[in-house]
Amino acid sequence: MKNTATLLMLLFMYNTILGQEVDFEEYDLKNGLHVILHQDSTAPLVVTSVLYHVGSKDEQEDRTGFAHFFEHLLFEGTENIERGEWDLLVTSNGGTGNAFTSDDITYYYEVFPSNNLELSLWMESERMLHPVINEVGIKTQNEVVKEEKRARYDNSPYGRWTEEVRKKLFVNHPYHRMPIGKMEHLDAATLDEFKAFNKKYYTPNNAVLVIAGDINVDETKKMVSDYFSTIPKGEKVTRNYPKDIPITEALEAEAYDSNIQVPALFTAYRIPDKTTRESKILDMVSTYLSDGNSSKLYRKLVDEQKMSLQVAAFNISLEEYGMYVILTLPLGETSLASLRDEIDEEIEKIQTNLISQKDYEKLLNKFESNFVSSNASVEGIANSLAEYYIFYDDTNLINSEIDIYRSITREEIRDVAKKYLNSNQRLTLNYLPGSKK
Repeated sequence: MKNTATLLMLLFMYNTILGQEVDFEEYDLKNGLHVILHQDSTAPLVVTSVLYHVGSKDEQEDRTGFAHFFEHLLFEGTENIERGEWDLLVTSNGGTGNAFTSDDITYYYEVFPSNNLELSLWMESERMLHPVINEVGIKTQNEVVKEEKRARYDNSPYGRWTEEVRKKLFVNHPYHRMPIGKMEHLDAATLDEFKAFNKKYYTPNNAVLVIAGDINVDETKKMVSDYFSTIPKGEKVTRNYPKDIPITEALEAEAYDSNIQVPALFTAYRIPDKTTRESKILDMVSTYLSDGNSSKLYRKLVDEQKMSLQVAAFNISLEEYGMYVILTLPLGETSLASLRDEIDEEIEKIQTNLISQKDYEKLLNKFESNFVSSNASVEGIANSLAEYYIFYDDTNLINSEIDIYRSITREEIRDVAKKYLNSNQRLTLNYLPGSKK
């Protein structure tokens, strides 16, 4: 009886959390900056973040790596923050901060004690209005980026598989290149080119400012106005990227990596962008196939048949396309071809039969749990608010996206797998030890 009561209490708490909505307020300044405020007094902390709608897909073909480079460069300092003082200013005031760049966005954030909200707003307004872009900072960050590329890609086991998949899966669209870019492009770029990139993309009308945490909304609005409203509006950014024709014949490729001893198999499919319902259905397919030890591919290839060291399926969902990837590492003398056959067999089952009701309910439970986890911290909420606005123009998806997953049917899972995960629509990449012969 006691165990039953405890279980009921846990279920009640879970459903209560799941039913809680994230309250927020959003508005635009006259210069086009979109502002989102979320008040949460659970802890005396505040997150200030700025998402710029610029990523590697916005770069010129002979000047790749600019967006990622700016992720580093805009920590160099401003007209009122001395070079090298940014991180010290954050840590000495009890804060932390970081940034990341993708194909589509660049995201900066700081977490401070709530009494330092004004400091964080001033710093981000400085980054937007008064960045110092000069030869000293460019040279310094050039070396930082080169070291990052060596550590994460060139000298890391399996570090180049994404690059190899991208350049085969996309021909025309800029997703064929890596966000870190080519070092020779950064070496060749002039100071004027860096300044022009900053002027074009790091503007209030190409950004969203999110403030989440222990704030007074009215006081925060006044500070936002004080620090951001006078920043000049930039030119409107227009985007018109070349499209790729559908893949209708199987693509086969090999790549070599001197940092590995065990080969790997990658099968990759070009799929619709992250805003589509089909992309969300493919999220469910990947979870069904490889999320956890009881998933279909893991149980079959790793546990039962002892053919694989590792297997994973995942949807790399982007703004204009997506990449659906299945990877596996063979165990012992298992061939890559036999692994591909076994994986194809499981995909064919999804394409021809409805998954069981039990598996379907398990999927829904996982997605609801992930939904709760994504909104469990103020930092996660701030990031989600910014991305839902930028990608979907619907910030309230932070509350309602789970309803989309709940509405997906077993029939849709079957039909979308049948539409996109076919052998004539994919790239097969054998990723092999050694150097290219």
